[in-house]
Amino acid sequence: MLCLGLAALAARPIDRHALVTRHNIVLTNADARTPLQVGNGEFAFSADITGLQTFLPANTMSHWGWHTFSLPPGQRPEDLKLQDYDTYGRPVGYATSAKGQEAIYNWLRENPHRFNLGRLALRMTKVDGTAVALSDLKQLRQTLDLWRGLITSRFEIEGQPVQVETLCHPARDLVAVRIESALLQAGRLTVELAFPYGSPTVTGGDWTKPDAHQTTMTRRGTPRADFARRLDADHYAVSFAWTSAAESKATGPHTFSLVPATTERALEFVCAFSLKPDSTGLPDFAQVKSACAAHWPKFWNSGGAMDLSESQDPRWRELERRIVLSQYLMAIQAAGSLPPQESCLVNNGWNGKFHLEMHWWHAVQFALWDRWPLFERSLGWYRQTLPVARRLAASQGYRGARWPKMVGPDGRDAPSGVGPLLIWQQPHPIYYANLDYRLHPTRETLERWRDVVFDTAEFLASFAVLDKATGCYALGPPIRTVPENTDPRAARNPTFELSYWRFGLRVAQQWREKLGLPREAVWDQVLRGLAPLPTQDGVYLPQEGLTNAFTKWNWEHPSLVGPLGMLPGDGADPATMRATVKRVWQTWDWERKNWGWDFPMMAMAAARNGEPELAIEAMFHPTPKNQFVANGFSTGGPYPYFPSNGGLLAAVAMMAAGWDGCADGNAPGFPRNGKWIVRWEGLKRLP
Repeated sequence: MLCLGLAALAARPIDRHALVTRHNIVLTNADARTPLQVGNGEFAFSADITGLQTFLPANTMSHWGWHTFSLPPGQRPEDLKLQDYDTYGRPVGYATSAKGQEAIYNWLRENPHRFNLGRLALRMTKVDGTAVALSDLKQLRQTLDLWRGLITSRFEIEGQPVQVETLCHPARDLVAVRIESALLQAGRLTVELAFPYGSPTVTGGDWTKPDAHQTTMTRRGTPRADFARRLDADHYAVSFAWTSAAESKATGPHTFSLVPATTERALEFVCAFSLKPDSTGLPDFAQVKSACAAHWPKFWNSGGAMDLSESQDPRWRELERRIVLSQYLMAIQAAGSLPPQESCLVNNGWNGKFHLEMHWWHAVQFALWDRWPLFERSLGWYRQTLPVARRLAASQGYRGARWPKMVGPDGRDAPSGVGPLLIWQQPHPIYYANLDYRLHPTRETLERWRDVVFDTAEFLASFAVLDKATGCYALGPPIRTVPENTDPRAARNPTFELSYWRFGLRVAQQWREKLGLPREAVWDQVLRGLAPLPTQDGVYLPQEGLTNAFTKWNWEHPSLVGPLGMLPGDGADPATMRATVKRVWQTWDWERKNWGWDFPMMAMAAARNGEPELAIEAMFHPTPKNQFVANGFSTGGPYPYFPSNGGLLAAVAMMAAGWDGCADGNAPGFPRNGKWIVRWEGLKRLP
């Protein structure tokens, strides 16, 4: 009967409209931590409770909008002095020390940085002529219709209702807005467009330096105004168009107002942002609304879906809410032409740069939810940046390509006491190539990834050092391990990295064979000779020699559970790993310092090692680092922290659809206690 029940569940299609819309967002108060967003993957607009960016900090950001300060006087990037680390008898330089060179070190960390492209705000006055403050807004109600990609904001000013509709074009970096209110006719409501100088800080904009940048109105008329923006050597363009009776006027060097005619009760406008001037016609509000009405149902009706509504566990609704909102959030801001930064297109975390080790946690979920094109948009960056990665490896005496850690579109590794020594991102491109081939097993896929896979594997083999004392190939020192909390000069043979190195070399050899090429002898030599994953008392350690791992080092990322969870288990013993998963869950200090993706990583390890109850407990751990607020933003690092959202989606997809080698059956990663009824469709297994 159980089998028949599962078959019936699988056969009955999910009502995707009901699934999505029961998690539409409704806000009734203003909170800077919960802006609502619209976007298209490459570009996103964050709105406060007014539907624009009127009172609370909110940004307009993109994957193409980068700014670079002028260099410190008389200095060049190549002037940075590297810090030498002994590497088995030879010095290798890393950009890890600012001592005596703070100016160029900090410049390299901060540049280039993403920035706020511009602010769209309402400017409203009360009957007495004074400016409306946030506290003057009454009857607040703001909704995000996920099925249509539409924010609707309603509030009252001295009893006068205001309604604002906000959209983003699905294929153009353009915001569309409709405002309805009698305040327009009374001359008490205008729209302001303002531009800041770039900043690497969390705000993404510096409003205190009007003389440091230029805004030129290149076209003025009715019903459109175009602006050329210049920040140091960087340029971009903005176009502002409206269909209602209104006029634009400059109210400051970087501030412009759209003033509606007092005959109008409604005002519609669009604002487009682009790297280069766009002289083509702009769609109007109605056209953008129509485009969104076509795009978002298509998005939700494609790819995977998961319905938990027949579950008896009272947590089902919250888990489903997190799943639905995370799909929306990752689609609008983590599906662009570059790997996303940890805060995506909300604000600047880490100077707006992206962290390559986090690309897995942001975007692998797109493959598992059968939305590969959203992942593919950013993967071309690896091919484009391959020459830079090759130069980095060669500068350190290695073969192949070494991928940076904290980086901008230029591919230059940012200096840091941690980042340049990190290695666990190195096999990532091979993992992505493998995902691509699983979905598209063609010669074209093999050729497209050929250089990236082979050069990445060449570095993996080159980086490992034959330890004559043990006869094994060792990783480090010097290295920063996944947790980043041990001495890089002593860190050696970390468990996660050893398993991932095996995976990378194994898949790279398979890639050669699929192309009809012979196996690389050196790769095989390293693959066979890599040090075993370090153990003690029947469990794995985070790294070799860390004997007090579960008492002193039981904080930060619990990466020792990753080899048979996030990864498929190369070099790992299942019994030892299952014991490790239990030991970590029991002993880890989850309240000290952990990160949002630690919990889905723990859930994946628990699921793959036969502990589905623990998997669910990990997903719902109550620590402040594992919270999802009203708009779906997650904690777990600099706020918001989207590796949590991407990790959640990867984990639940794996728990529902399974993984290579798992027993057949529905939802093998969910508890079999009768309380979880998991209906899913369109998901892919995790390798």
